[in-house]
Amino acid sequence: MAERTKVVEVVPYNPEWKIQFEQIKSMITGYIGDLILAVEHVGSTSVEGLSAKPIIDLDVVMDSYEVLPEIIERLEKAGFVHQGNLGIEGREAFKRTCEDGFMKYHLYVCPKDGKGYLEHIAFRDYLRANESAREDYEALKLNLAETYRYDIDNYCDNKTEFVKGILKMTIYRD
Repeated sequence: MAERTKVVEVVPYNPEWKIQFEQIKSMITGYIGDLILAVEHVGSTSVEGLSAKPIIDLDVVMDSYEVLPEIIERLEKAGFVHQGNLGIEGREAFKRTCEDGFMKYHLYVCPKDGKGYLEHIAFRDYLRANESAREDYEALKLNLAETYRYDIDNYCDNKTEFVKGILKMTIYRD
């Protein structure tokens, strides 16, 4: 099971997040770089200027599920536990079992054509390119973090409509 956030904390953007992402990416590619296509920084920490929960989200992109067994094997040898999809199709979650010196992060392995991966990229890129949407999302997140400080499920659930609205303007537009 994924580690549950006990307190919802949204903090101002920190340029260190980019540096941490690059360092984690380098570690991951050292383990499985020959099996994957890319490692993408997704989630709010990937959007410059956007307040976020201080947790790096990484989508490791694979060509197909054919390579997943070897990815699982190598990551397990490197100290990660495969957690399955945690209820989200097209995304395999991994949890670090030992301290590695990095800030908290979520590691997901996704197929290149997976819905979750494509949505992450579309949402991230839209926020990067649209200052007003970024500001609206930040205001929503700050408000929800205050309202649902000890309830991560409601915090996440109440962001859904905003996210769906962006996705309808990007990858799901008619």
